Amino acid sequence: MRKVLPLVFISVLILFAVFIFVNVFFMQSYKIPSTSMVPTLMPGDKIAVNKIVYGPRIPFLSVRLPGLKKPDRGEVIVFISPADRTKAYIKRLIATSGERLSIKDGNVYINGKIMVDPRIARNYYYNQGDYAKSSKEIVVPEGKYFFMGDNSISSLDSRFWGFVDKKDIVGKAIFIWWPPKRIGMIE
Repeated sequence: MRKVLPLVFISVLILFAVFIFVNVFFMQSYKIPSTSMVPTLMPGDKIAVNKIVYGPRIPFLSVRLPGLKKPDRGEVIVFISPADRTKAYIKRLIATSGERLSIKDGNVYINGKIMVDPRIARNYYYNQGDYAKSSKEIVVPEGKYFFMGDNSISSLDSRFWGFVDKKDIVGKAIFIWWPPKRIGMIE
């Protein structure tokens, strides 16, 4: 009996270490707290976020391991908010470094061209905040990204607090795993 207890303890410790390693470097789960991404994500949805795709960050260091690709426009991404560095936000990537962005009549324009990507074009975007005033065109600085919520009337996003630094990207939201009736890939 005395030998079994240390083996159980070691097994639990190893399992815990594997869980932490996977959570830090590969995949993490998040619960959606608000309506800012409706209809794509609903409050209470639990999602899986892939950290490998853009390169996982090493905790407590400003180091990011190489990723498989760079973030693409239209992807739903988790990042650390520049407005509150203690919170992770989830929004849709709208514009990347060097692009000119404007919002007119609910439509997003990148470099003067209306966005026809259905993930972006299906939503109505409001001119709110300092970074999305009517008839204002902004340029996304180098190494930065511009994000907006699909439900822009109730989304606190880049229109209000500006740009997200590349180093603050956490990962790509890939699927909803809870509740059962909403299980599926995130578009």
